[in-house]
Amino acid sequence: MDIATAAKLWDADPGWLNTASYGLPPRPAFEELQAVLTGWRHGSSDWKPWDASVGRSRAAFARLVGAPVADVTVGASLSQIMSAVATALPPGARVVVPEIEFTSNLFPWAVAAEVTTVPADRLADAVTGGTAAVAFSLVQSATGELANLPDILAAARAHDALVIVDASQACGWLPVDVAGVDVLACAAYKWLMAPRGAAFGYLSPRVRERMRPLAANWYAGADEGGSYYGPPLRLAPDARAFDLSPAWFSYVGAAPALELLDEIGVERIRDHDVALANRFRAGLGLEPGDSAIVSVDAPGERLAAAGIRAAVRAGRVRASFHLYTTTDDVDRALDALT
Repeated sequence: MDIATAAKLWDADPGWLNTASYGLPPRPAFEELQAVLTGWRHGSSDWKPWDASVGRSRAAFARLVGAPVADVTVGASLSQIMSAVATALPPGARVVVPEIEFTSNLFPWAVAAEVTTVPADRLADAVTGGTAAVAFSLVQSATGELANLPDILAAARAHDALVIVDASQACGWLPVDVAGVDVLACAAYKWLMAPRGAAFGYLSPRVRERMRPLAANWYAGADEGGSYYGPPLRLAPDARAFDLSPAWFSYVGAAPALELLDEIGVERIRDHDVALANRFRAGLGLEPGDSAIVSVDAPGERLAAAGIRAAVRAGRVRASFHLYTTTDDVDRALDALT
């Protein structure tokens, strides 16, 4: 599916430049969710069709990041998945994190380990023989800066440190591959355009063998549908052992959205999103960039007065551009600012 055809599947009001806060659902996802909510209201459906959306979402996410389905866990939020990953660290472990990191990928390590924060562009240099893990966002929430993944992977390999990636601001517009990564987790309500309450995590076999399933539950059982009652403990042999019992309706909305992203192709989406971001940058006299997120020192109140919905993060206007963003949206924002 090409971008022009895909763009017709959204009903965005003009001026939405805030996907980095939350994404807008494509019409098939919204309509599927409404149908399920109607069934819930009247008790006209079993929960099994709702639960099938979890499997569809898991498979679609696995395709997006190049992971085996068996290595993907489902959860409710980025911090919940990362908190389970933190059980893989020994007491007193040192974790290196960018100093600007969003706290959902900082606080779990601060609770469980000793955290060293460094400038984002010095992350690879900070990985040493005493580093147990390096945790970072593939795309920074505040600035849109892309991590230097090859250098970080090389430094981590040299010192046998775990590589833990928050891809919440990347998955859905930036091509992502889990090769060389131990953990890659993503909240799905941003660029994946799912309802809040769905999250995904790639857990490599080597990190899973060190983890404890903090939220062990019926859904994580080895025998789906046969782990409702009684001992013994019988968890799945793969990443499902770390599943949280899912918020079904969030996954009902997630499945069609992720499947649509797979159908369009993330490379196409990246080209579209970054082109719009660079149109915005050019209009402000800035050099082209490589991100769908643009952070600028600009009067955000002018955007609000013009009906442009963006965000302010770290004292700067943050504009973000996705499939449903148009050149008219960009130009309206530029008119307001210039």
